[in-house]
Order: sequence, then C-alpha cells, then structure tokens
Amino acid sequence: MTTVVLNGVTTLSHLGVIRAEGPDAASFLHGQLTQDFALLGATEARLAALCTAKGRVIASFVGIRPQPELVLLVCSRDILAATLKRLSMYVLRAKAKLTDATEQFALYGLAGTALAANGLDATALPGQRTAIGEDISAVSLYPADGVPRAMWIAPAGSPVPAGPALDAELWQWSEVRSGIVTLTTPVVEAFVPQMINYESVGGVNFKKGCYPGQEIVARSQFRGTLKRRTYLVQADGPVSAGQEVFAAGDAEQPVGTVAQAAPAPGGGWAALISIQISALETGGLHAGSAGGPTLTIEPLPYPLLEDI
Repeated sequence: MTTVVLNGVTTLSHLGVIRAEGPDAASFLHGQLTQDFALLGATEARLAALCTAKGRVIASFVGIRPQPELVLLVCSRDILAATLKRLSMYVLRAKAKLTDATEQFALYGLAGTALAANGLDATALPGQRTAIGEDISAVSLYPADGVPRAMWIAPAGSPVPAGPALDAELWQWSEVRSGIVTLTTPVVEAFVPQMINYESVGGVNFKKGCYPGQEIVARSQFRGTLKRRTYLVQADGPVSAGQEVFAAGDAEQPVGTVAQAAPAPGGGWAALISIQISALETGGLHAGSAGGPTLTIEPLPYPLLEDI
C-alpha cells in the first residue's frame, strides 16, 4: 500500500463564503439551518445544512460567528449563488444582509504539521474556532486517516499560512476520507441530513426551533425510519458525485447514490456513498451500473448514532 503524506497547505478554490451581517444575522440563520446559530460562540464553528420543506438538503456549510452581528458561511462555490438567492428570499423584515463575500476572503486547507506551524492545536476537536489576530479564523475539521486538518479563513490578500505546499487533489481526497459530505450541485436535494450522517457529526440540532424541513428531519430520527446511511468506500475505478450505486443481484434498481468522490493518491478512488442500510448485507456494490467500478466498504472515522 502506498504511504500517503498528507501534510501542508493548499488553497480551497472550490469553496466560497456567504456573509450574513446585521443585528438579526444569527437569529435569521438559526431559523433557516439545521444547527443552532443563535448560541454560536466565538470559539465555535457549526456544520449545518439548508433543507427544502421536504427535508432534502440543498446546501451544507461550515459557519462561524467572529463578531456578534457577523456570521460567515463557507460552502461549495458551485451552489453558492443559488443558495444565497434562496436564503435572501426569506430575510424579509429581519435586520440582516446576505452577500457573496467569496472575493473578500482567502480560504486554505491545513494538514499535519501545518497546524502547529501556524499556532493551532492539532488535538482540538472538530468544530472549534481559533482567532488569529482580529481578522483570521481557523476551524478544526474532522481528521483524515488520523491526520489533523483545519480550514483557514482570512481576508483576501493576507499572507499564506506557513507550511509546505499541499496538492489540491490530495486535499479533496482527505475531505472524502474525513467522512464529512460537502454538498455539491450533482446531489442537491438527494438526501435528508441523516442520509449523509449529519446527525452523527454535529450537523443537526434536534433541540432547536423550527427550520424548513425540520418536521421531516425530526420524524426520520425519532420514529426509527432511517433506512439510508453514508459509508466510506474505495473504488477500483473513477466515480463521481451523483452516480447511482447498485448491489449484486439487481442491475435495474439502484440502492443509493455517490455523495462525494476523489481520486486516491495510491490509485483508485475514495468515495462517500449514501445507500440503503440493507444493501450492506447484499454486498457486491458498484458505481454507475451493475458492471461499474467495484466499491469496497471501509470503516467510517466516527461512530453512527443509533435511531432514537
């Protein structure tokens, strides 16, 4: 097996930033997203989703609140414009202004020794925010194969964080290996949050108030109706987000969907697939078609919470 050195700094050009500013910015987002933003502290970050009324995820974010009246939402750049438009429709009388602030920020991914090189605690739990001076934030992410990772959010034009250069493709692979799905265009409205394990990784707060799709999300959790989960796999050929997944013995009826994928440095591909739990017993999983790349299940880096 090839030894992968996941270490260094890379630009996260595939991500963008939505800026929500004003006295009601946090409370407005609290009423729209699956996580608690009203109580979001300065030393915290939130993984969250925006859902349709039917509970289907149309965007995912990492959110921070560096100032009481300022929230920054980092999401995939390919869905940012549509997401911003949808959120803006519901601002109404709330004292909050939402803008695309992507060009105002520089986003970097840090892995391995790059965290300590920039004054970060490599042992910090996912979801912690560290303020670097007045303007820079570092968010602890889920590790990849035990390697600590963080996201660096700085004003555009700021110095690049210290550390060796890390290939962007290797970072994308680490994102998959972390087990955390970042929603992109091919899988918009494909899942409810639990189908991508968001309730198990701090992406859903079941004690907060209402938000679009909240009733569906809660019902899925509390009535024991979870039939699909996301699993980490290795593939022996190219796979991509949005592809259907098929199990042995049924070439016609898919059992799930590829949520995210990236080429693996040692060959093959890594992917996160959201599939019927029962399909794990069937085995013989393939992407795209019954004769497509073979998918081999690997352990997730976190435990799945049981139905309540």
